[in-house]
Amino acid sequence: MGELTLIRHNAHRVDVDRHAMLLHVPTTSLFEMDEVGQAVYELFRRAGSADPGMLRAELGDRFGPQALADCVQSLITLDILRDAAAPAVPVTVQRVEDIPLSTIILNVNTGCNLACTYCYKEDLTTPAKGEKMDLPTARAAVDLLIEQAPGRDKINIVFFGGEPLTNMPLIRQVVDYAETRAEEVGKAVDFSLTTNATLLTEELVDWFDAHRFGLTVSMDGPRAMHDMNRRSVGGQGTYDVVASKVRMLLSRYRSRPVGARVTLTAGVTDVLAIHDHLRNDLGFAEVGFGPATSGPIAVFNLTADLMKAVFEDMKTLGRRYVDAAIRGENIGFSNMHQLLTDISQGMKKAVPCGAGLGLLAVDRKGDLHLCHRFVGSNEPTYGNVTTGIDVPKLAAFVEGAQDRSNFGCSTCRIRSICAGGCYHESYARQGDPFAPVYHYCDLLRDWVDFGIEAYTRIMQANPSFFRSHLSPRRPAR
Repeated sequence: MGELTLIRHNAHRVDVDRHAMLLHVPTTSLFEMDEVGQAVYELFRRAGSADPGMLRAELGDRFGPQALADCVQSLITLDILRDAAAPAVPVTVQRVEDIPLSTIILNVNTGCNLACTYCYKEDLTTPAKGEKMDLPTARAAVDLLIEQAPGRDKINIVFFGGEPLTNMPLIRQVVDYAETRAEEVGKAVDFSLTTNATLLTEELVDWFDAHRFGLTVSMDGPRAMHDMNRRSVGGQGTYDVVASKVRMLLSRYRSRPVGARVTLTAGVTDVLAIHDHLRNDLGFAEVGFGPATSGPIAVFNLTADLMKAVFEDMKTLGRRYVDAAIRGENIGFSNMHQLLTDISQGMKKAVPCGAGLGLLAVDRKGDLHLCHRFVGSNEPTYGNVTTGIDVPKLAAFVEGAQDRSNFGCSTCRIRSICAGGCYHESYARQGDPFAPVYHYCDLLRDWVDFGIEAYTRIMQANPSFFRSHLSPRRPAR
């Protein structure tokens, strides 16, 4: 063995209480280092490189030669240590030859009965002016999904808008058609929908329950915060009607947990109060937060200082999540749930999400978009439900997304968890879906470190929590 060098961007140490945790960045695997591992890693972190003579001189009085050799070999196998003369390893791009869909998002109407001030939808309009998807287009989308999912046991259909409940006749027809087609080909079909809840009725709730819809309600917290931005077309606050509908929904919906999705904007940043109200007062199973940083109206976007404060509040709520998890309880904080899922499962992402690969969105004309956020934008489309997916064009996009070396991502310690961040966030803020979400980068690195701490503490005190509360709720693949 000659001189070895530390590949700093392939390893990241996080100390949690008395545990020295090492994140293997390329795979997101997490290891606890023993005493010899800590000593060897710290020697290389301090010196940068070392040869056998230096290892013996620095550590030979504490550890035997075999223990040192085994540790070094393990780090070489993980590409944390590498021959100092070896060339840099280029980013591996996985070639895309097919698009194995699992999910299709149907934008059933561009119309919405609310006029939320921060909405990112570029094609949004009022219900009267809304452009609705027709049944032939929706059926063709379902057929395309089935055709592109030959190896999957389950397919997923998501209804989106505008407000999707403004086109309920189509949703009912699509569900009937999709259930019939799925049964014909021996697949299960799963439906989900995000709604502002204002148009819910008892009959609708019971129908969704019968078809086991995954339901998410867009709601921004207590009345004062919710009514700041989530208003009717006439400018009136909608909290009272939404809260009333939510109570009705939660009192009779039985098939699946119902979650709330919160958009954090300037003036709506009290994460703790929002979670407490939505979870404990109204009874949502989970609450998830999405900070607005790239909306079309800059006044609603969170500044750097507000973003930092929001993440500190999220960590405070995260500590409550950890305390509850140690007791065997789940307080329903979905951002924390997703973070711990990524860490506990050792997820390695080459791209940030399934957009354009496992998932596509369909507009009213049947054109295919990367995801629902791009519908109505000026970004390219990738085929049509009647003519099929433009595989070469879409493959070129997905392959391009895997190598963001020009943006500095190749040496980031969370690159296999973040993978550059949301395409639409980057597009909306910087005009390039591949440009990393630089305004998030430091905060996301800190958030992942927090997740490693949380994971370690829960694993030490109550490892059964992961089996009871994370594993059963993994998304279908």
